[in-house]
Amino acid sequence: MASTTFLLFLAFLYFLPVFVAASRKHNNTAAIGVLNLLLGWTVVGWVAALIWSATDNVRGVAIQGQ
Repeated sequence: MASTTFLLFLAFLYFLPVFVAASRKHNNTAAIGVLNLLLGWTVVGWVAALIWSATDNVRGVAIQGQ
């Protein structure tokens, strides 16, 4: 049980950039996911994906009534 929980925690941590991008509605969430999947294990790829997911490239919300 504890090992399964630990593995799930590690998986969550590994895919954290994708979760950040998805929660921020980033325009390049799929590309961030591919980068994280393929190069996340290099740490440099993981950091790059995390930084990319935090950039200000998100879908705007249409303002109605103007």
